[in-house]
Amino acid sequence: MALTLYAHPFSSNCQKVLIALYENATPFTFRMLEDAGSMAELEALWPLKRFPILTDGDRTVIETSCIVEYLQLYHPGPVPMLPDDPKAALEVRILDRVFDHYISHPQQRVVYDSLRPEAERDPRGVNEARNLLETTYGWLETTLAGRSWATGEAFSLADCGAAPFLFYADWTHEIGPQYPVLRAYRSRLLVRPSVKRAVDEARPYRHYFPLGAPDRD
Repeated sequence: MALTLYAHPFSSNCQKVLIALYENATPFTFRMLEDAGSMAELEALWPLKRFPILTDGDRTVIETSCIVEYLQLYHPGPVPMLPDDPKAALEVRILDRVFDHYISHPQQRVVYDSLRPEAERDPRGVNEARNLLETTYGWLETTLAGRSWATGEAFSLADCGAAPFLFYADWTHEIGPQYPVLRAYRSRLLVRPSVKRAVDEARPYRHYFPLGAPDRD
C-alpha cells in the first residue's frame, strides 16, 4: 500500500517524520499542505487538523512518535528507529519525550506568543518557557556527554525529534557557549544527510519564522 504524508516542510513536527522516512529511503507521497485541497483532505481524515498525519492505504496514523514507530513496524528499513531490546527502546522513548515536551513545546510557546497582538501577549508565560528551555539545555548537556546520538551510538527516534526541535529552539532561545556538548550534538545532527535534506527543503519558508531566521544555519 502507498504511504502518503500530509505535512509542511517548515514544521518541526513534520520534519521529525520526514527525517525518519529519509533515513530509510522509504517511498512515500508528500501531500504539501499549502497545495489546493490538501488541508481539506487532512481534515476529513483527522478533524483536529493537527499535522503531520500519515496514511497507509485505508489506515490513518497520527502523532509524530507513533508515526515513526508505525513505520518501523510496517515499513522497516536498514536504520531502526527503536532498538530491539525493550530496555534500550525505553531510553529512546524517554529522550523522545524530553525533546518533545521540554524543547519543542516551550519553543513553540515563545513563537506563538510573538504572533499574538501586542495587547494579548503573555510575558510571564514566555519567561517561563525560556526558563524551561534553559533548564532543559543544562540537563541535556550532562545527559548527552560521551554520546554521539541521543541515547548512545545509534541514531534513533529520539534524534529524529531532537534535530528539528533543537534547530528551532536555538533560533528562539540560543543554546549558549556554556553548553558545548549540546551545541556539538546539534551540529552533528545538522550534517546528517536526512536532517540536512529536511532543513534544505524548508529553506524557502524561513520568512514564516516570526522571530527572524538567523543566517548561521
